[in-house]
Amino acid sequence: MKIAVLPGDGIGPEIVAEAVKVLKALELPFEMETAAVGGSAFDAHGHPLPEATLALAKAADAVLFGAVGDWKYDKLERQFRPEQAILGLRKQLGLFANFRPAICYEQLTHASSLKPELVAGLDILIIRELTGDIYFGQPRGRRTAIDGHFPGSEEAFDTMRYSRPEIERIAHVAFQAARKRNRKLTSVDKANVLETFQFWKDVVTEVHAQYPDVQLEHLYVDNAAMQLVRAPKAFDVVVTGNLFGDILSDEAALLTGSIGMLPSACLDKNGKGLYEPSHGSAPDIAGKGVANPLATILSAAMMLRYTLNQPEAADRIESAVKAVLGAGLRTGDIWSEGTTKVGTRAMGDAVVAAITGKTTITKT
Repeated sequence: MKIAVLPGDGIGPEIVAEAVKVLKALELPFEMETAAVGGSAFDAHGHPLPEATLALAKAADAVLFGAVGDWKYDKLERQFRPEQAILGLRKQLGLFANFRPAICYEQLTHASSLKPELVAGLDILIIRELTGDIYFGQPRGRRTAIDGHFPGSEEAFDTMRYSRPEIERIAHVAFQAARKRNRKLTSVDKANVLETFQFWKDVVTEVHAQYPDVQLEHLYVDNAAMQLVRAPKAFDVVVTGNLFGDILSDEAALLTGSIGMLPSACLDKNGKGLYEPSHGSAPDIAGKGVANPLATILSAAMMLRYTLNQPEAADRIESAVKAVLGAGLRTGDIWSEGTTKVGTRAMGDAVVAAITGKTTITKT
């Protein structure tokens, strides 16, 4: 099993190092190869996604990705910015389905921005389409306006678009995921004002005919955003487009206590995936050893389950994370009075200890 390890920028190398340490503790026959990506790749090779990195990602069975981006790259031309690396990988690898689970662990209900009774037992799966929508639609750019409210002025424009096959394939993934859970799917759109999402709604409704055992509801994105903070446990599986999914999954992250707890998987049609934490590169805390590595460690567990066919190993990681939280260990983002604050490396060491059983994890 070959894993391409792409640490990236900011806290990426720190958190990925802990996930690699956890994977090695499982003593499975992994081959792991590391390559530069994002801003660090631009600095070394003049491009955020060098050909060698892309070739490695294509050849590997799975990709473990850290995070990319730093404010110092904001003035680069868009094609050279670190974020283009992850967009390029999604496109080149055909990664169209983003799985973002939002789970509120029993030990972290106090860390949520909502009342504990609203988030206790929360378990939502947000499925975001990744290769279409306004992020990739053409044409896009800047020009002199020839109509509108201010003709003759400079304007910028992007194109929101979805094809039937794009919507159908993500709908099938979502319905199949719902079948494995509580058989309820919420499709989020903006059909009342956007033609693109009226089409989305129509196609999802058509695909639903093949899954009569799954309950389907449609919500406008503004209402969905409100309901996520009003009654989040009313949701089970949510499917939506690239733009709305980007926003709603980050909103859901705060329900769990910290975005530092949220893993994610980006899958192709055959189950090959890129696995990354849902958070960003956090350059303001890079190198300080305080970042929460659990989202990346849990992303590695998703990699074992969805791509590498090692569900027992995934269970071992997830159980270890629960044990560590149960012992009261916390990084700063999830710390509260009465728990023990630890750094990035210590948290990774604790998860390894819980997996191997060589050290007893206790609250201090």
